[in-house]
Amino acid sequence: MTDPADATPGQRAVAALAAYVADAELTSEPGARDGEVVVTIPGERKLKTVASFLVRDELTSVSAFVIRNPDENHAEFYRFLLRRVMRRPLLGYAVDGSGDVYVRGQVPTVALDGRYLDLLVGALLEAADEPFNDLLAIGFLTSMKREWAWRVARGESLANLEAFRSILAGSEDDPLYAVGPLPVDPATPDDRADSR
Repeated sequence: MTDPADATPGQRAVAALAAYVADAELTSEPGARDGEVVVTIPGERKLKTVASFLVRDELTSVSAFVIRNPDENHAEFYRFLLRRVMRRPLLGYAVDGSGDVYVRGQVPTVALDGRYLDLLVGALLEAADEPFNDLLAIGFLTSMKREWAWRVARGESLANLEAFRSILAGSEDDPLYAVGPLPVDPATPDDRADSR
């Protein structure tokens, strides 16, 4: 076992991260890369945010998926994110080659103690979880209206769309989102056959 005094900054950071994850009752697992720890953080708007901490002796990078490439309103969607960056400590938004949005940052590895990790995880959750419903409403409104209309037409649960009721209700009556009639179940006898 390495004496803590002889540990490298990376080893100390990994130990601090493990202690933080245990204290906060989060789940974690080793990542695919050397020095990577993947931490799952529960959220309020997103069910969870999965964050990658890639610990190196000098810098530790942290990243988490926020939301996929929007279907519509790209300019408004990215403007919304850029405005949030103006008041975001430690982290910023990034877009991959597919247009999917991540939150990313790099911090000095020597700074990673319990207090700093709490600040970092809080900033990460704020960046990924807090704007999630706004991002859905800006970038995916048309598909959400179609989903609402489909669920209403079929009597399906609207539970995970309730947060958007004010902007989705009525979609079921809009011809743009109209859902065709339910297919006839071949196992059900035709009513006309019964009337003979």
